[in-house]
Amino acid sequence: MAITAGGDLNVVPAPAMQTSPSNFINFIDGSTGWEQQYLPDLMAEEVERYGKRTVSGFLAQVGAEEASAADSVVWSEQGRLHLSYDGAVTNAGVFTVASSGTHAIRLGATVLLSDNVDTVVPCYVSAIAADQTTATLLPYEAATVGAVAGFGTTDDAGGNTASLFVYGSEFKKGTNGMQGSLEADDIIFENSPIIIKDKYAVSGSDMAQIGWIEVTTENGASGYLWYMKSEHETRLRFDDYLETAMIEAVPAEAGSGAQLNAAGGDVGNKGSEGIFHVVSTRGNVWGGGNPTTLTEFDTIVSRLDKQGSIEENVIFVDRDFSFDIDDMLASLNGFVVGGASNSASFGLFDNDDTMALNLGFTGFRRGYDFYKSDWKYLNDPTMRGGLSTVAGSGRVNGLLVPAGSTSVYDQILGKNAKRPFLHVRYRASETEDRRYKTWITGSAGGAQTSDLDAMEVNFLSERAVCTLGANNFFIFSE
Repeated sequence: MAITAGGDLNVVPAPAMQTSPSNFINFIDGSTGWEQQYLPDLMAEEVERYGKRTVSGFLAQVGAEEASAADSVVWSEQGRLHLSYDGAVTNAGVFTVASSGTHAIRLGATVLLSDNVDTVVPCYVSAIAADQTTATLLPYEAATVGAVAGFGTTDDAGGNTASLFVYGSEFKKGTNGMQGSLEADDIIFENSPIIIKDKYAVSGSDMAQIGWIEVTTENGASGYLWYMKSEHETRLRFDDYLETAMIEAVPAEAGSGAQLNAAGGDVGNKGSEGIFHVVSTRGNVWGGGNPTTLTEFDTIVSRLDKQGSIEENVIFVDRDFSFDIDDMLASLNGFVVGGASNSASFGLFDNDDTMALNLGFTGFRRGYDFYKSDWKYLNDPTMRGGLSTVAGSGRVNGLLVPAGSTSVYDQILGKNAKRPFLHVRYRASETEDRRYKTWITGSAGGAQTSDLDAMEVNFLSERAVCTLGANNFFIFSE
């Protein structure tokens, strides 16, 4: 019986002291030859070159989570207590509310009329139009309104930009009481939860293959199974999306592509009101770069005085804004002239030349307490940190959030309740909790739900963020 040698059988000796393809084993470039003489000195651990890559944690610091069993969250916020209006006034003292609006000024009220420049005139309300759009004002000074310096017109047909507020009333002896009454001014707000999903899938064959790199993730998972890393990173990415969706979500405008995107008989996407959207539309916006001087911060303080006057506030900032605040506060130190000095005294104790000089600040007080906190989301180059820094680009550099809680009327509970200024509502009932759902399908990895030779890890949440008292927030943008 003859012996037939296989085609890959190598029987050629190599006695010479030289390298050849038959001396080497190749584990690197994927060829089938044995082309590497020695095994590599393998560093099995994966290098974490980006450090902590997740960006969530903002809402955990400033907010809370509560269950909701409805398709929408509705709450009411207090309106202003006193009456104030912008408009135009004629020589005869007829005040017309701006933009054809109506007012709640009543006959007999006393008001303070201003030209918003340098003139203030106390007036008595002598007549109210039936449609509540105008009020006739009689000045307590011995001149017509138009003749008072500052309003600058004697033409009844010409109007002047003006504003007024009610400071009281005056009635003669033996007269009837005030005509009409005022209802409390409550403002109703609503937000809808959105459904957030993600999934990771791996075949059964890939699950049975071990890798040669020891992988790790930020939540502590480690091992030589590559699919474990991918599954854990999907979970971490989903956790980030639960927060960033609450920050960036916007409602779909009528007629928009998202709103018209109906599939399978379902209505289009509705979106939701995220924090940036709410603060940009109902809150305060600082545009054109960061405030870098105390005078500019005084402008912010003055604006907060006109709002809720919350005593403590946290400014979540990107790196540039953080340095701008540090530089502003450092420049207030009389010992610092053109740079750090051995005599510089930051904080409670003097920095001497034998210790590390602390050039950063965690907060300051200027009318209110302002605490500074770096926000990784604004620095991450794959998220907000990667947006353009050009003026007018709309890049967000920081967000001022009032600390503590506020009282609102909860339409579901039917009573006033204390709530953090930022909190998340997730869908839940006695039988279904959609705060953070995860489940495994397929026939691999312990799952036996279908004949699919794979493991699918599913993630789902349904939630909305409630931004209460948005008039107390500030967003800082380019």
